[in-house]
Amino acid sequence: MATADLSARAKPNDTTGDNAIKPTSAGRLDKATIGGIALALGAIIGGLLLEKGSIADIAHYTAALIVLGGTAGAVMVSTPMSVLKGALRRVRSAFREKESDPEAVIMELIDYGARARKNGLVSLETSVINIVDPFLKKGLTLAVDGTDLQELRRIMELEISLTENHAETEAKVFESAGGYAPTIGIIGAVLGLMQVMKNLANIDEVGRGIAVAFVATVYGVAAANIFFLPLASKIKAGIQLESQMREMMLEGIIGIAEGLNLRLLESRLEAFLHDRPLPSAKKKI
Repeated sequence: MATADLSARAKPNDTTGDNAIKPTSAGRLDKATIGGIALALGAIIGGLLLEKGSIADIAHYTAALIVLGGTAGAVMVSTPMSVLKGALRRVRSAFREKESDPEAVIMELIDYGARARKNGLVSLETSVINIVDPFLKKGLTLAVDGTDLQELRRIMELEISLTENHAETEAKVFESAGGYAPTIGIIGAVLGLMQVMKNLANIDEVGRGIAVAFVATVYGVAAANIFFLPLASKIKAGIQLESQMREMMLEGIIGIAEGLNLRLLESRLEAFLHDRPLPSAKKKI
């Protein structure tokens, strides 16, 4: 009876089908990223205005050119082009919320487990064809093909590890940029001071020139701490969530291949939800 109840709850409606589990993808704009950058810039500019300054005091395109151009050049020197291209593609993911529904994934895995227990693991062969997520599709295919479970786990864990390492390498591109930007800003400040030295006879020009020279330092520090370093952290956080989702899928695949009782399979997968139990867990099984 418990098996039947779990199987029924695994399919909340007939329209989910085998395509319910989809790869984690970028959805709507991430309000936290957009709002965070806006808040940081707003606080800095607001503080400047409160101190009787003006936006014109920091609006110098030459400083921006030195900092952004110099940082980009340093990153290109230190990073292979293939990694650099991947890192640029990752920028989009940081500004988009990840569309993932672990609860739906768990219920689909339980549904696969119910079908495997009823009709045998080989009965999932036709279902595997329609799975969209490449990781889940590969894992279930290996399971249906009768791959030894230890070998299956080794293969899939290796894929998780390599994907995570590759993504972290791309995140480190922005960490590098965050390290270079302040230093390039100092270089910009020194270049500005060199120009100031040419006008020592005019004290008014000296004061204005020194203020302008330090704008490059502001740009470098701001770019590093408002954009580059937070972006790297955001990408790493997304990598961890994606890896956790794949680890959950792998545990589900192993449980299905083992013919695990559906109640135990649900409990094993629900552990990945931390403090967010499945709605079905609140009901008596």
